[in-house]
Amino acid sequence: MDILSILGVIIGFGAIIVGQYLEGGELSAILNPVALLIVLGGTLGAVMLQTPLKLFLRAFQISGWVFRPPSQRAEELIVNILEWSKIARREGLLGLETIAETEVDRFSRRGLQLLVDGNEPEDIRKILELDIELAERRDLLAAKVFESMGGYAPTIGILGAVMGLIQVMGNLADPSSLGSGIAVAFVATIYGIGLANLFFLPFANKLKVLIRGRSYISEMVVEGLIGIAEGENPRNIEVHLQSYLD
Repeated sequence: MDILSILGVIIGFGAIIVGQYLEGGELSAILNPVALLIVLGGTLGAVMLQTPLKLFLRAFQISGWVFRPPSQRAEELIVNILEWSKIARREGLLGLETIAETEVDRFSRRGLQLLVDGNEPEDIRKILELDIELAERRDLLAAKVFESMGGYAPTIGILGAVMGLIQVMGNLADPSSLGSGIAVAFVATIYGIGLANLFFLPFANKLKVLIRGRSYISEMVVEGLIGIAEGENPRNIEVHLQSYLD
């Protein structure tokens, strides 16, 4: 669980609520389900219009990473790679066949299978690096779904405010209701700007960091597997991989 993300959401939205209270305003003044519906619905609709279905679904599939990041397991992977290198030196690359079949990590399993199949080190590197590049590109595009939501939300919020003002202008015959009506109208703007800058944009940026982190760990695995393919001493492989932990 990423405690920093949880604290960020609590502090960000909490600061607005506490600030409203300290200024003497009623908390109910910034609670408007209709305004929230306009902002969230309009933002979601705009993003759905511009995004392919597969990418849209991937965005929400990885959204949980913000609060529960995928396990990086760099140290554990280094231990595994060193064990694989010892087996390869002792039994040959075919000795890794059983490990390749039972390896849980999909990327490591693919790399081990390439080793067992007797591919040249350079060919293994090209295949795995292409896998890393394509996976990173796909997930970064998915993260941009939330970035787009951060771009649309303020504008939809203004649209909601204008819609509210239209309703106010239609009731000019009742001056006593103008003040509260205008206040309610601008709640949509608060929702749009608040959700964009306190949730959607930070969400997208956090995902980008995590996605690049996953690629970094995958690159470490590639270096380890290439070392095994080239028959390097396990000690040399360990020294090389330890640099990824610095």
